[in-house]
Amino acid sequence: MNLRVEDYYAQKKRWWLRFHEKGGKVNEMPCHQKLEAYLDAYIATAGIENDHKGPLFRAAIGRTGKVSDRPMSRVDAWYMIQRRAADAKLETSIGCHTFPITGITDYLTNGGKLEIAQRMAGHSNAKTTGLYDRRNDDISVSEVERVGI
Repeated sequence: MNLRVEDYYAQKKRWWLRFHEKGGKVNEMPCHQKLEAYLDAYIATAGIENDHKGPLFRAAIGRTGKVSDRPMSRVDAWYMIQRRAADAKLETSIGCHTFPITGITDYLTNGGKLEIAQRMAGHSNAKTTGLYDRRNDDISVSEVERVGI
């Protein structure tokens, strides 16, 4: 994801993100209020608020707690997720696709519509969005206990 600082912008009384998708498509969405708070804190801490053309998510400079001028790579993101998962002692394997899957599933679980989830995810086909829907993956222990072996 090649977001720049300028892709996080104010529109009316909300903050928005502008995503540059495959095929030159642009997908603009308002930010959740929690995301606004996290991004505001990150931008202030990183000191990148005036670097409008610079990458929003940047690679770290070793273990200094500072960020470089270069964008975070996919590999950097994957390693960061693995470190955070290990710190949280997660037993389930996660990766970058875990987040859109979780977001779409949570949105649909809370009464969202598949068509809107499709637009939010920037998918051109609803079948693709359906692949991210994990609402039916939960099998309760009580259901498993119905097996009469």
